[in-house]
Amino acid sequence: MDKQEFSHFRKKLNKTQKQMAQLLGVSIKAVHSYEQGWRTVPPAVERQIFFLISRLKVDGYPKPNCWETRNCPEEVKLGCPAWEFNSGDLCWFINGTVCQGTTHKTWKEKMALCRKCKIFKEVIKI
Repeated sequence: MDKQEFSHFRKKLNKTQKQMAQLLGVSIKAVHSYEQGWRTVPPAVERQIFFLISRLKVDGYPKPNCWETRNCPEEVKLGCPAWEFNSGDLCWFINGTVCQGTTHKTWKEKMALCRKCKIFKEVIKI
C-alpha cells in the first residue's frame, strides 16, 4: 500500500489522522509517516485497513462468496478456510486460502494475487 492509497482509505473511512492512529493501534507519527511516504505501510496495518473498508455498510451490496464466483470444485472448497468459516467475502483476509490452486506463504505474495481478483475489488471498491 502506497501513501496515496493509505490517505484515500483513511478518508473513505472518514477518520482524522489521530482517529486512524487509534483505530490501527499505531502512533499518530506513524500515520503521518505513511501519508508522507517516509515509512512503508506494514502488512498488518494494510490488512487492518482493508478489513475495515470491507466492513463499511453499503446499501444493497450483496457480499460475494469467492467459491461461487470462482466456481471452485468441491475438493478445493473443502480444503479452503474461507469456505470452512463461511467467509467468502473475506478470502483475501484469511491466511491459507486456496486461490488458483495454491496457498501463498506471505501477505505480499497473497495480496499481489488478491489485488487482481474480482472479489477483492468488489469488497474493497478500489
